[in-house]
Amino acid sequence: MSELADNQSLTKSSATRPGKERSVRVRLLVIALLPMLVVMPVLLGVAVTRWASKFDNLLITKVNGDLTIAHQYLSRILENSGEKIQALGASATFSRNLNMEISDLNLNQYLNESRKALGFDFLYLVDLEGTTHAASLSRRSERPANDWPVIISALNGQPSTAIDIFSAKDLTALSPDLAQRARLDLVHTRAAIPTDRTVETRGMMVHTATPVEFGTTKAALVGGILLNRNLAFIDTINDLVYRQASLPAGSQGTATLFMEDIRISTNVRLFENVRALGTRVSAIVRSTVLDEGRVWLDRAFVVNDWYISAYEPIVDSYGKRVGMLYVGFLEAPFKAAKYTSLIAIAVAFLLVAAISVPIFLRWARNIFKPLERMALTISRVEQGNLGARTGPVNSGDEIGKVAHHLDTLLEQLQERDRDLRDWASELNTRVEERTRELKEANQRLEATTQQLVMSEKLAAIGEITAGVAHEINNPIAVIQGNLDVIREALGSKIRENQTEFRLIDEQIHCINLIVNKLLQFARPDEFAGFVDRHAPDDVLTDCLLLVQHLLGKAEIEIIRDEGTQCLVLMSRTELQQILINLIVNAIHAMPDGGTLTLRTYDQLKDKIPGLIIEVTDTGGGMSPEILKKAFDPFFTTKREEGTGLGLSISQTLLSRYGGHISAKSTQGQGTTFFVWIPEAD
Repeated sequence: MSELADNQSLTKSSATRPGKERSVRVRLLVIALLPMLVVMPVLLGVAVTRWASKFDNLLITKVNGDLTIAHQYLSRILENSGEKIQALGASATFSRNLNMEISDLNLNQYLNESRKALGFDFLYLVDLEGTTHAASLSRRSERPANDWPVIISALNGQPSTAIDIFSAKDLTALSPDLAQRARLDLVHTRAAIPTDRTVETRGMMVHTATPVEFGTTKAALVGGILLNRNLAFIDTINDLVYRQASLPAGSQGTATLFMEDIRISTNVRLFENVRALGTRVSAIVRSTVLDEGRVWLDRAFVVNDWYISAYEPIVDSYGKRVGMLYVGFLEAPFKAAKYTSLIAIAVAFLLVAAISVPIFLRWARNIFKPLERMALTISRVEQGNLGARTGPVNSGDEIGKVAHHLDTLLEQLQERDRDLRDWASELNTRVEERTRELKEANQRLEATTQQLVMSEKLAAIGEITAGVAHEINNPIAVIQGNLDVIREALGSKIRENQTEFRLIDEQIHCINLIVNKLLQFARPDEFAGFVDRHAPDDVLTDCLLLVQHLLGKAEIEIIRDEGTQCLVLMSRTELQQILINLIVNAIHAMPDGGTLTLRTYDQLKDKIPGLIIEVTDTGGGMSPEILKKAFDPFFTTKREEGTGLGLSISQTLLSRYGGHISAKSTQGQGTTFFVWIPEAD
């Protein structure tokens, strides 16, 4: 046995070697490939990710610088406008023309010439009362002068310049031409806030005013430049911010001035030669810049393409955000350049890996190839080829020594296996003989055990029967005798208590029946009764009369199907006992009512003529497990009412006449008992 254990241990050890060798091979491959295929890609991915983030940040930084230049130019426009009108108001020529007693017509002509020279779109003089005294206008302004913070500041002696939004009425009062120039048709723009408006009639103005002396009263010289459709202004910003060669090929810079979210001056193209005037900014940009007052520095969808964009809010003289200044450049060329760089890096890495990985694999293979041969040998041995060998390995290192030692061990294993097979064959023969003997002994033991169990059960029944006969029949006899004495003593008065005496007689009779059932089960030959020929249908009719009181308690419908003319040779009392037991069981199975079907018909059994009595109920049925035990003595499902002997006694009684009982039941549908009795000769 110790040698067998050694062989099993050796076999288990051999079976575990291939897994270990495969593990060595994997580790060698990992050592060879991990730096190139895992570590390098991870480091490269981290570096590329950081580079891409820096690249995007540089684009944002550039567009932020572009916005700063555009902001400075707009501020310079405001500053220059203020300086021009201040210089005009402080000039000797203006003072001389203003204080000389000349006609309004000549003063208007002077202001109109000055307006053209300074590049203003309107120029007028207003006093503290809001009266316009002279203007380069088509007609006098109907607007009170002191409404504008710019004018109020000038009337208080402080020059002021700001950007203001003029209504269509204001523009028309200044000049119908200005109102016409300011008018823009709105163009439906994707991603903009929905609106029902189709036209914009307001105008965005560079609004400036300076204090002047007008006779004995204070006045203000007011001028302005309309920014709607002011393409020279926006093109100048674009030229300043995006000089030639400042962007890569394919990209282009754009600048836009918004009145609220509407492009009123832009070099963004809607089509090839059509500027995107009247288009609107996206809802998210509007919310960030106009509603929240923050600068937008990010990519944004502009009209029909993505741009690296910068937006800042424009505040009017009332301190309200009334527009936006935008600069940006096309994102696609930068995106293409970034992706091209990433692809170039990836291709370079793949080329390096394609060159270096085969070299690493060849070096690793020189190490694990002998291990693979040993693993293959062990696998063939596990499959039953004990003659498999690794053979010589062209390696003088530790791996070659292990391969030689493995072949030696396999030689020993094959030799021990031959011995083990011989021992196993002999052992199997002996085990088969012992197993056959043990099986036969178990069968005999099982049969004997069943006989012993049945004998014990019958012995117990005999003891119970004897006890019942002794303990019950004697007291019942005494009771019956005393009852007869009472009847004689009462004489004619017994009629007054006839019902009570009848009930006592019935109960005594029931006790006698129970005792007789026990005795019939234990000693059926001693209680056989008188044997005669009987018609089964007549016996069924008598049985129904005997159980009529039970049928009346539940609404049970009786169906009779009399299909036999055969007679049976047996005790009428025993046949009634059998049928009443089945009918009572069926009634108990239908406590809420149902249908009780009683059928009789002829049937041959093993070529012996006979008849079948069917008792069918529509109760709850029985499970297969309960049906198997239904005819066992003392088995009952009515724990508080039944004794479990009814079906067992009935089967015993029928077997004396060559008959038998069988049953078929389906849970939820009901049960049918089949009583087969041979026909009387």
